[in-house]
Amino acid sequence: MQDILDHIGFPVTDYARSLAFYKQALAPLGIVLLKEVSLSDDGGGADGYAGFGRHRPQFWIGTGSALKGRLHVAFIAANRQDVQAFYEAAIAAGGRDNGPPGPRPHYHENYYGGFVLDPDGHNIEAVTHLPE
Repeated sequence: MQDILDHIGFPVTDYARSLAFYKQALAPLGIVLLKEVSLSDDGGGADGYAGFGRHRPQFWIGTGSALKGRLHVAFIAANRQDVQAFYEAAIAAGGRDNGPPGPRPHYHENYYGGFVLDPDGHNIEAVTHLPE
């Protein structure tokens, strides 16, 4: 078994804005919204939490107070084209550039990643470790 995490979750300051951002930014990686739970009594509203994944929810965002500092999350991409597609989708969704897709040989020879800041300023990355 290679996985080291079962899931991760963190609060966002504007749930609806972050939900829209992550739906668009993660789609090129095959990561989609799999579960959404409302915190309101009627099942509607803008407060809740959402779980994204490929087969089961592993990345969660939820209504809450802003984190102090900057969180870093790196998503596995199948290839360099998917890193590029993630980066473009994230920028189009309102993310801010934090390092365009490209090799990062200071990490290791085949490290290829692209970085964006999400609506709360967290560093979100797509990365592949495969050679071209």
